[in-house]
Amino acid sequence: MLSRIAESLFWIGRYVERADNTARLLDVHLNVLLEDPWVDEPAANASLLAVMHVKAGSRVSREEVLSALGTDPKLASSITGTMGAARDNARRAREVISTEVWESLNTTYMQLGSRSRTPRPHDFFLWVRERAAVVWGLHSATTSRDDAWHFMEVGRSLERADMIARMLMMRSLEGTTGPNWTTLLRSCSAHEAYLRTVRSLVTEERAAEFLLIDRLFPRSIAYNLDKVETTLALIEPGLARNSLTDQARLALGRARTNLEYQSIEDILGDLPVQMQHVQRACATASDLIRDRFFLPASSVLWSQEAV
Repeated sequence: MLSRIAESLFWIGRYVERADNTARLLDVHLNVLLEDPWVDEPAANASLLAVMHVKAGSRVSREEVLSALGTDPKLASSITGTMGAARDNARRAREVISTEVWESLNTTYMQLGSRSRTPRPHDFFLWVRERAAVVWGLHSATTSRDDAWHFMEVGRSLERADMIARMLMMRSLEGTTGPNWTTLLRSCSAHEAYLRTVRSLVTEERAAEFLLIDRLFPRSIAYNLDKVETTLALIEPGLARNSLTDQARLALGRARTNLEYQSIEDILGDLPVQMQHVQRACATASDLIRDRFFLPASSVLWSQEAV
């Protein structure tokens, strides 16, 4: 496969997943602002932008957050910007992706303007999540399990692990007590799966353990880190020791085992730092994948990866 095609597929996976999870994150944030009468809204807004590594002043309004992370098409950090970038990459990889996936991305892009102007942000976030689900469903149903599939899956899983880590960091947002664990589970579409697996009421330790290290739930951090490790081995079988791909797998494996072999109490006691370790591992792996498989001259830079 041409490196430019592989790179476009990788970034389609990342951008679509980023839009989906940014919508989830903003939905949770706005609900916290509405439900907590004592929240320091400007501080909470600035803290959220800091979690997403978006530069902002000290007095950040709700409208500025929605623009920076939601609706401004000129900003790479926004949902509109990332879905537009996913569509641009799909156009460059048009000969590889299926017609159904291309049409779903193109339709989403064409409807973004009108959908983002709704007076009810929740409706926009729900629509983004549904459109991302359509893209992934068509991708799963129409793509052969070859390198095209693998590169999109690597991008998707790497982005999901990174974004779930950012979502968990919302527990420590300045100016607010943060969302409760039931809200976080629902925002990750994990509440029903949690109840079936744990068969118990939601507690901090059990909910955190489920989102961090459950090996069967596809939105847990450990599941996605392991998925990237496994898929990289399929892309490049017979890995040489200390090759770039091997180094990427090593960085992800260290982050995963760091979560799996620590007590959940220790992780919760230092949750922001632990989630920053996950983000750094994802950023390191992304850089190594870029250096191994993609053309340096055409590499995509995402400012939020500068963790």
